[in-house]
Amino acid sequence: MPAYIGLRLTSGWLGVEHGDRFLVARIFKHPWQLSILWCSLLALVCLAISPGLAIWLLAIADPAKEISSYRFPDWDLIFIFVLVHYSIPAALGLYHSRQRGMMLSIFFRVLVGAVCSWAVLSFMLHWGLGSDFSVRWLLVASVLASLQLLAIRMVLEKLSQREWFKKKVVILGVGRRAAALLKLRRRTDRRGFKIIGFIPCDGDDKNLVPRELWVSAEQGLVQYCSDHMVDEVVVAMDDRRLNFPMHELLSCRLDGIRVTELIDFLERETGKVFLDVINPSWIVFSGGFSNGRMHALLERVADLVASSLLLVVTSPLMLIAFIAIKIEDGFSAPVLYGQIRVGAHDKRFRLFKFRSMRVDAESDGQAVWAKPQDARITRVGKIIRGLRVDELPQIINVFRGEMSFVGPRPERPEFYERLEQKVPYYRERTQVKPGITGWAQICYPYGSSDKDAVEKLQYDLYYIKNHDLLLYFLIILQTVEVILWRKGAR
Repeated sequence: MPAYIGLRLTSGWLGVEHGDRFLVARIFKHPWQLSILWCSLLALVCLAISPGLAIWLLAIADPAKEISSYRFPDWDLIFIFVLVHYSIPAALGLYHSRQRGMMLSIFFRVLVGAVCSWAVLSFMLHWGLGSDFSVRWLLVASVLASLQLLAIRMVLEKLSQREWFKKKVVILGVGRRAAALLKLRRRTDRRGFKIIGFIPCDGDDKNLVPRELWVSAEQGLVQYCSDHMVDEVVVAMDDRRLNFPMHELLSCRLDGIRVTELIDFLERETGKVFLDVINPSWIVFSGGFSNGRMHALLERVADLVASSLLLVVTSPLMLIAFIAIKIEDGFSAPVLYGQIRVGAHDKRFRLFKFRSMRVDAESDGQAVWAKPQDARITRVGKIIRGLRVDELPQIINVFRGEMSFVGPRPERPEFYERLEQKVPYYRERTQVKPGITGWAQICYPYGSSDKDAVEKLQYDLYYIKNHDLLLYFLIILQTVEVILWRKGAR
């Protein structure tokens, strides 16, 4: 029987929901899929034993040397080893729940992560950290760690496709709201659950969900869920005024079966808020959408620290971009490009970027979205846009407090005013500061149409509802993957 175990913390919940066949961990506001959770936990264990295992293997390979001469690494060195070998592959998307899981892609991420981790730790050893340990030991430990990570990720990728890892879900409704589940095309959005069937209800439009997906619960909803080992009932009725089964849903809940609103279910499984199923009352009464003074202060401090570090790390790239733009377009051509954008609470500000298009790109004064293979983009511009180097001058906006390091993409007033009239809840994305990177930027490619803007808004609303420092740092970490693999570059 499913149960809930939780620990109340000052800023949210840390808990585990477990049942007969599934497990969902929630760290503060954010759920973790079972396969990713197990991958992370097993990876931490394997990384922790790799340094000691390397000592043991070196002792076996060199029997002439007394085994007592091999000293077990100190705990601080093990901690740093685990931290580096875990965080770098994580930044490359190895533990990303939306990673599509192709074996070649997994292998490449582990390989690049191993090389980068070894290089970072070698540099640290060279400057005195754990100087009693040789580069030979570090190489063996890194190889062992990477082989274990590769094995764990590949095995769990295969297992995650099995039914055991998926919650069995029954949908209460067959109308417009229930049909939203049929629009989930991406395999990663459907990885965590399996729909057993849709139960028709009074008031539903019977023409949207194919009848072959309908199921009957004449014996009662509780008995049906028991017979089919259902883990969760998703309420997706179009009209709750007609025969709402409160008694049966209450019985399901008391019997340990999870009962979830469709909006909350979609948000949890897909990482976005679906515009076609939400309503103003849900925004008013649901959890989240909070931004207290302490959170604002901590986020501001994090913005300044993250931006300062980024400025130091990327200053050579910025210098190269500066020189390259001057060489291509002439020393009289401008390097920076200032553009009016819409900021928090509908305030306008001037956003700074490295100029990646021709000087006369918008000579007619009309704002135009960038297209694939846009002829206005210069040769240098194509490179710096692909590497996201053109975004780096936005650090100036972060220092000035006009932007955050993480947040929705700041939109141009021309696009914003049009989309505000056409797209519901579009104004709500300005409730937080715009960001250099963001949840929508790492989950969805570059948007160049109204349809793309709607899709990205759904991710932006998820961030606005659930944003905290944990999600802030997760987005920064996953932005590395977006830059290295050039996702959404245009």
